[in-house]
Amino acid sequence: MAEAKSIEKIARVIRVDKDVIKDFERKAEVLTGKKNVIDAIAEENQTLMANRLQMKELGTDLRAEEIYRGLVDKIQIDDLQLFRALGKPSFMLEEDINAVLGKIQGLVPQANKKGFFLKKEKAIELLRKNPPKKVISYLGYRDEKELTDREDVFEIFAAIRLFEDKEWFNGLFVKEYANLTPSDFEEREVVFKSLSQKWVGIAQSFLKKKYQTISHLKELGMVFVIPTELGMPGETTRTFSLALHYFYEVMFYSDLFKLFAEDVQNFGKNLIAIVTVACFDKRLPDTERLRFMVLPSYLAKYDENDWRLFEPHVSPEVIFWEKAETSLRGINNLLQDKDVHVDFSFWENLDWVGDYFPTAAGIDVLVSFNFVDTTMSLLKEKELIKYLYHHQESLWNKIFTEYFGGEALEKSMKENMVKGCFEL
Repeated sequence: MAEAKSIEKIARVIRVDKDVIKDFERKAEVLTGKKNVIDAIAEENQTLMANRLQMKELGTDLRAEEIYRGLVDKIQIDDLQLFRALGKPSFMLEEDINAVLGKIQGLVPQANKKGFFLKKEKAIELLRKNPPKKVISYLGYRDEKELTDREDVFEIFAAIRLFEDKEWFNGLFVKEYANLTPSDFEEREVVFKSLSQKWVGIAQSFLKKKYQTISHLKELGMVFVIPTELGMPGETTRTFSLALHYFYEVMFYSDLFKLFAEDVQNFGKNLIAIVTVACFDKRLPDTERLRFMVLPSYLAKYDENDWRLFEPHVSPEVIFWEKAETSLRGINNLLQDKDVHVDFSFWENLDWVGDYFPTAAGIDVLVSFNFVDTTMSLLKEKELIKYLYHHQESLWNKIFTEYFGGEALEKSMKENMVKGCFEL
C-alpha cells in the first residue's frame, strides 16, 4: 500500500476521496502484482515539477501566482517562436492556413494513411433527405439540390456543425445515420481544409463559444479551419496543436468504425453514439472488479462537479493530445530556415503533472503544468480564467497506464467506447 501522503496528494489533485484511491490501488495490485505505483507517480510528479521550475530558474517554494506566471510566460515564448517558424501566417488567409496544414501532414508519418470514412455521395444523400435550412438560407440558395450542386460537401457538413441547432442535428439529421452500413464508408485519407471566407459570418457564434478556429468531423475524416483570427496570444500554438490532435482523433475513430463494421446490424446505432458523443451515465452497483468509465469528452468543461469525474475513468482525449504534442516536438525537422528554432521539449511528459501551491493570500490552489491547460490559460488570460481539467484527466490515464500499459489503455477504450465502461 502506498504511503498515506502519496494517496492524499493524488486524491486531492483529481478531487476524489482518498478511499477511492486506496480501493483502486488494492484492486490494481491484485490484478498486476505491482506495488508502490501510487508512490512512484507522486514522486515522479515532484521530480518533474522541480526539474521544470529549475529550468525556469524558479523554486518549488514560490507562490502559486509566480509559478503560474512562469508557465504562461513559457508558452507565450514558445507560441511566438512557432508563429515565426511558420512564416508568420495569417489565419484569415486560406493560402496561409493551407500552408500550415501542409506542415501538419509533414509532421505526422501516418498522414497519408487511409482511414474508414463516409463516402461523399452518401453524405450528399443525407443532406438531401434532411436539408440544413439555416445553411441554405444563409447562402441564399433555393433548396438543398442547389446547395449540394454548388457547394463542397465537406464544407456543408462543417457549416452544419457551426450553424445548425444541436437539437436539429442530434434529433433529426443524425437519425438517418441509423440506416448507414459499412458499404456507405470507404478507405481514404484525412481531409485537411481551410473553409472558404463565405463561412466566416456563419461561424461567429462558434468562435465566441469555443475560442478556437478549428474543428473536425469524425465520420467524414475531416480537419477544418475557419479563416479568421482571434487576435490572442497563444493562437498559433492552439490552432497548430489542435490540428494535430484532431488528426489523431479522426484516425482513432476510423479504427472504431472498422470495428463497428464487424457488427453490420448495429453499425448505424454505434455510429450515432460516436457522432453525438454519448457519455456513460449509469450508476452501477459496487463490485470487487476494477471498473473504469470511458469518457469521450471533457465533462468538467460543462460541470466540474459531474459525478462521473469522481469515479475511476479514462479519456481518449488525453491520448490524442499526447500524440499531438509528441508530433509537435518534431517541428524543427520541417523548417527550411535553420536559423529559426522551436523548442517544445519543456512540456514533454507534463500533461499529468501539477500540485497545490499557496497563493499570496495563503490559500492553496492547484497549478497545472499541462501543455493544453497552460495554452488555454494564456488565451483566456484577460478574463482571468485558469484551466485545470486537461491535467486532471491526464492523471487518471497516467494511473491506468502505470498499472496496465499504454497499449491496454487504447485497446480497452476502442473496445468499450459505445458501452461506456469496462471491468478488469
